Amino acid sequence: MDQDAPRELTRPDEIRTLLSSVRRIAVLGMKTEAQADQPAFYVARYLIDAGLDVIPVPVYYPDVTHICGIPVHRKVSTIEPSVDLVDIFRRPSDLPPHMPDLIAARPRAVWFQSGIRNDAVARELVDAGIFVVQDRCLMVEHRRIR
Repeated sequence: MDQDAPRELTRPDEIRTLLSSVRRIAVLGMKTEAQADQPAFYVARYLIDAGLDVIPVPVYYPDVTHICGIPVHRKVSTIEPSVDLVDIFRRPSDLPPHMPDLIAARPRAVWFQSGIRNDAVARELVDAGIFVVQDRCLMVEHRRIR
């Protein structure tokens, strides 16, 4: 996959290849423990429990400094070392304002969770050299490769 030009990944083998190399994930739009029943929390919790390095990037909760005991970041581009993948829990219409931060962060891939599809944003990310997965649950796909 890394030898190929960045594009939207849709085939199971492409997604498997991507996920097999991902170790560090920023979760943009992550919720707190108080919302443990929400996918924006429990998907990230699953990834942590699966042994991945997850960095919370909540959009709300300005007073929160840690989620799951992990320091939060307010922008993906401030995370050091950089992440392999950004998992996004934001409405499609809320994605464009995050583009400068995502492009500055230069992750290998950006993942739009189930129900999130924005073809214009996906094209812009691909044009910036970033692989994209749209409208798929990262937890479901990760479980398939375990």
